[in-house]
Amino acid sequence: MPFSKSFPKQSKTSNYPQWEEITLTEEEEKAVEQKSKEENIKLLKECVDDAKKIIQEKNLNPSQIELMHIAIALFEKRAFHEIYWKENKAKEKFDEMFNK
Repeated sequence: MPFSKSFPKQSKTSNYPQWEEITLTEEEEKAVEQKSKEENIKLLKECVDDAKKIIQEKNLNPSQIELMHIAIALFEKRAFHEIYWKENKAKEKFDEMFNK
């Protein structure tokens, strides 16, 4: 099922917006998923490095499990999820179509 999202478009005949549904093509969706995956891997690696720094700065026991718990907590706060990227792509398409 392709990703779709609705956006409000100002109506010339009503004070209420009309909702326009934007659907990503399969290619657009796969490209966004790939970009998201690459970005998430990059962010997780940065989070592991940051977790190592935190452990060193706070003189904590540098066990691998603790390191990964800290890294995952940081990652959860920072990670961009596929839905975010898909919504952004859908918004770009909406803006191209209706905000010329």
